[in-house]
Amino acid sequence: MGRVNTNGEKILEGLDEAQLAAATSIEGPVRIIAGAGAGKTRTITRRIAYACATDQWDPMRTLAVTFSVKAATEMRSRLAALGVPMVKAATFHSAALHQLRRVWPDLSDAYFPSIVTDPRQLATIALTRVSGQAEPDAATVRALLAEINWTKVSLIAPQDYARVCAATHRQPPAGLEPDAMADVIEAYEREKTGRNQMDFNDILLMTCHVLERFDPEASSIRSRIRWITVDEYQDVSPLQHRLLNLWMRGRDSLCVVGDPAQTIYSFAGATSHYLLHFAQEWRRPCTDVRLDTDYRSTPQIVNYANRVLSASPQARDYLVLHSGRDTGRRMMVTAYDNDEKEATSVARRIAALIDRGVSPNDVAVLMRINAQGPLIRTALGKLGIHSRIRAEYAQTEATLIDSSSAAAQAAADDLTARRAGQVSISTIHASKGLEWKHVFIIGCSEGLMPFGSPSAGALLEEERRLFYVAVTRGEDTVDVSFAYGKEAASGQRRTPSRFLR
Repeated sequence: MGRVNTNGEKILEGLDEAQLAAATSIEGPVRIIAGAGAGKTRTITRRIAYACATDQWDPMRTLAVTFSVKAATEMRSRLAALGVPMVKAATFHSAALHQLRRVWPDLSDAYFPSIVTDPRQLATIALTRVSGQAEPDAATVRALLAEINWTKVSLIAPQDYARVCAATHRQPPAGLEPDAMADVIEAYEREKTGRNQMDFNDILLMTCHVLERFDPEASSIRSRIRWITVDEYQDVSPLQHRLLNLWMRGRDSLCVVGDPAQTIYSFAGATSHYLLHFAQEWRRPCTDVRLDTDYRSTPQIVNYANRVLSASPQARDYLVLHSGRDTGRRMMVTAYDNDEKEATSVARRIAALIDRGVSPNDVAVLMRINAQGPLIRTALGKLGIHSRIRAEYAQTEATLIDSSSAAAQAAADDLTARRAGQVSISTIHASKGLEWKHVFIIGCSEGLMPFGSPSAGALLEEERRLFYVAVTRGEDTVDVSFAYGKEAASGQRRTPSRFLR
């Protein structure tokens, strides 16, 4: 094992008591529950660097798994600065694709499948073949793809789809009956296979198949990964969990990091079950560390975020955060007559911040759905304020698979945006993992937040967690607002979100 020229004690400097406990727990199964703003990335990169610097881990056989190329790039940068550039940091999909490519020549003489560049085309063809419906609209195609992806990450075979729908009262998209949707899934797979293509989730499924059925190749893959750290573990799917277990194959050198209160992708198959039941799954002594000091947000913001979660029947699963900052300005909740007045007022308040010297890059407007974006962007534009819209979360090649060109383009886009000075307009889903000094959360009325006004249950809890994520994006100030009507002449009156009560 190569020696890393970094002093272990120096690596641990500046960590608080809980962070230090996490960074020095480098043996056996480890679970780190890390709240918003608690220095999660700092802690886990120090943990990896410390273990390698003290020769307890081999950096060449150490893997850090993240959920986006951007996060992986950031982790690699931090690890290199700590003296361990040899550690691999990658997404599940990128790591699996690399493994699959490496062993493929030993498995098949056929060409390695290409990755689908436009799955929408395949979904359209599949729907047309099953239902005869030609040229479905973009929303229908998106819904079909989301359902196809959900079945894969949930490990539900097409032949089992109708039975799962019956048991869970799940409604297929596009007005299809469960049997018809199962046929669409089958048609999608046939079309894809006929082109010698695979989609992103096929990468994980095929890697699992190799690890389960081909012992020499499985041994080769496992020999290169001995110590694994998985970030955002509250968002793993059953498919990712299966792959992780196959990587580990009974070994216990695993660290998982996450926050149950930030589980906001259940609709895409993510589940916090594995994080919450980590010790029960391993059935052996596990180290459990909680990082509950939020160094990002003021006490006023943290207290408000805690209050949002305290009303949940699942509150016992969530951390109660404590702010590590001095007192700040109180949270503000403002009501407006209609959406246009809300947008105009928020834009003016942002303009006032900029006039006081605040950079537009330090301001964000968060919304529940993409449709809320144009109105606020127009209001900002009228005041000469540039903005950028962060689209809804989508699993694309740029977010899942490490590509030097994709990473370079993302970095260039961010740099251009920051030089230009742009207010971020973002859905809450797309804001995950980001932070701004000043945050405005708009549209906080029933129907939008929580979306669809769900009754008590899983959907409502997901919406509650989503609002919590929005609040905890703010560092210095968070302003919440809603409008009583969509338009000035609207006769329909909205009510404030139950999360504001």
